Amino acid sequence: MSVSARAGRRRQEGAEKVRGATRFTADLELAGLLHVRLVLAHAASARIGRIETSAAKAAPGVVDVVTGADLPELEVAGPELPLAVDRVFFAGQPVAAVVAKSEAAAIDAASLVEVDLEETAPVVDAAVAMRDQSPLVLEEDETASEEDASIHGASASAEETPEDRPRNVTGVTHLRRGDAAKAMKDADVVVAGAYSIGGAHHSFLEPHVSVVRPEPDGSLTIWSPTQGPFVVRDEVSQLAGLPPHKVRVVPMPVGGGFGGKVLLLEPLLALLALRVRRPVRLALDRSHEFVFGRPAPAARFEVELGAKRDGTLVALRATYTYDNGAAAGWHAGLTGNFLGGTYRIPNFELRGFEVATNKTPVDAYRAPGATQAFFALEVALDELAARLDLDPVELRLRNVSREGDPGADGRPWPRIASVEVLEEARRHPVYSAPVGAGEAVGVALGAWGGARTPSAAGCRVDPDGTVAVTVGSPDISGTATGLAILAAEAFGVAPDKVRVEVADTATAPFSATSSGSQVTYSVGGAVIEAAREARRQLLEIATEELEAAPEDLDIVDGRVAVKGAPSRSVEITRLVELSTAFMGRHRPIQAVGRSAVQAASPMFTVHIARVKLDRETGAYRLTGYAAIQDVGKAINPPEVEGQIHGGAVQALGRALGEGLVYDADGQLKTASFLDYEVPAADQIPNIDVTLVEVPSPVGPMGAKGVGEPPAIPGTAALANAVSRASGVRVREVPIDRSLLVSQDGQ
Repeated sequence: MSVSARAGRRRQEGAEKVRGATRFTADLELAGLLHVRLVLAHAASARIGRIETSAAKAAPGVVDVVTGADLPELEVAGPELPLAVDRVFFAGQPVAAVVAKSEAAAIDAASLVEVDLEETAPVVDAAVAMRDQSPLVLEEDETASEEDASIHGASASAEETPEDRPRNVTGVTHLRRGDAAKAMKDADVVVAGAYSIGGAHHSFLEPHVSVVRPEPDGSLTIWSPTQGPFVVRDEVSQLAGLPPHKVRVVPMPVGGGFGGKVLLLEPLLALLALRVRRPVRLALDRSHEFVFGRPAPAARFEVELGAKRDGTLVALRATYTYDNGAAAGWHAGLTGNFLGGTYRIPNFELRGFEVATNKTPVDAYRAPGATQAFFALEVALDELAARLDLDPVELRLRNVSREGDPGADGRPWPRIASVEVLEEARRHPVYSAPVGAGEAVGVALGAWGGARTPSAAGCRVDPDGTVAVTVGSPDISGTATGLAILAAEAFGVAPDKVRVEVADTATAPFSATSSGSQVTYSVGGAVIEAAREARRQLLEIATEELEAAPEDLDIVDGRVAVKGAPSRSVEITRLVELSTAFMGRHRPIQAVGRSAVQAASPMFTVHIARVKLDRETGAYRLTGYAAIQDVGKAINPPEVEGQIHGGAVQALGRALGEGLVYDADGQLKTASFLDYEVPAADQIPNIDVTLVEVPSPVGPMGAKGVGEPPAIPGTAALANAVSRASGVRVREVPIDRSLLVSQDGQ
């Protein structure tokens, strides 16, 4: 069912941000703070011959100039070393760091560092990298990382992983069911094509920045806008040889994350801080962010899709590659599950290759592996619908997986809202309204499995009667406000009486990383349990004061009152006072809640794009857009809609112009916002959002994740709309408008 209009809560931190009162990491000023500037490699593949630092060290204000040889020897893959040692794997890899008393002094001195690189032939194209004669990009034992994947709610594994890997392939996904070759031969209709989606940069407002301070006891304090403070703690602890309790990570407000702000600068800064014994700060400028930050990988798919004349899918064959830059990668396993499990396809053969090249290493970007998978799958389905002259939504409804159907791994789907979102899309006016001249509509489906991590939360009642909830998951999308709503309902007070605090790793209960659409889903149950326990403790004190059983008490307007006798009541503030009084007999109100959700609650969404195209110029514009998403239960509807708006724009950006383009030497040609085309406001129409609520049986209050799904289907929806308007099938994004120009001017 669609969600009815419900009033939402303004974000807890919203007013401070609007007033400019929020302190971001770059605003921190510590006594003795030093500034760091990176010297980046100019070549994509090279041996390091000599790094001349004497002129930089002699520059005014410089405290130290550090190379990889100056740091402790680390058991880390070459591209992931804080500073390159012996070899450079991508243009933009840090080879030295200047530490100075001011940012300007650090920048000036960095320009004086001379780096002698013995360049070798780079491997830039994934297809070329897989050839036997291609140079080896990474060490041969580099493999897809299950740990890296799990941080973002993904999996690097697959049903079957062949031992024989092509050159520069770090992992192979192989999923199959039935006999795809035979079924394809027997199919009435087969569509086949190659589909490509470019790499993408997160383009957050706030570039990467971190501050690290060495403490007198040998510990470290790290201030970082990280999505995963416990990940940072554990990685720095291992790298620096410190016990975890000696690394304190203070999560700062995040100026945009999208999966790209878990860990990057902190390891290097930790080593520099220990070396110079002063606090250090590194803030990437935009040019460094583009070449050193970890983007989303490009992917290429070769797909064959077979069906009967009535549209029933019978077979799918797909071979696909992920260009991971100088990284092992981990997207292909997740992608295979989407390709093989979203629809009822009895026969499929899927092979995915994780390929290393001499480009910036990749990592997660909102809905990793899903945007790529659904671009190829949903464009192929649109081609099939056109060939069969079937309504695109009807084709999907005939084939989409439902509860109990096997996923690609054979496990049955739980209760999902795949049918509900498609039916809602078919009724939506952006889809159903007549199209005019040069106008067309495209539709695409998307899904996200959802991550989950055991989590804990704390809850106390402060002297002013407000409820304070403590978690360890940073708020990057309004999750703190949603958790406050959950706590308020569980405790029995208004949401404005609840405050959610994100504590540092020294004091916070362990909580999920803020990625994979999992914070509300994973942490919400712990918050509810903690709030209920705090309520129980409060009523326990009130029982003695009011001489009434707990079940006969209620919380009303800041007081605990006897049901049916409101005059018999006591202020919450008085009860808190009694629990903290000197020589008092009542225990303090201090509760803990824990949660370990045992099952996923997959999310489905449909996006609809309506475009108008000028065939003479190839120019097109979006004239309508709708997003229909199952959210389980919308805890805070306005914030849910905001998440969907943002995700939809990011998905559209990957079709409109966002793409990382490298030349033959491995140099990034789209390394600024002059060339990397983030959508402008006039390119995006109003996005009409419909929330569908099919409650999760295990999520808090029935909630499911929200963040990832809206970033998935928009790329394909826009490509399908443009294809139908132009008569030219779009199989590659960003869309090349020159291909849409009518050859005869008609």
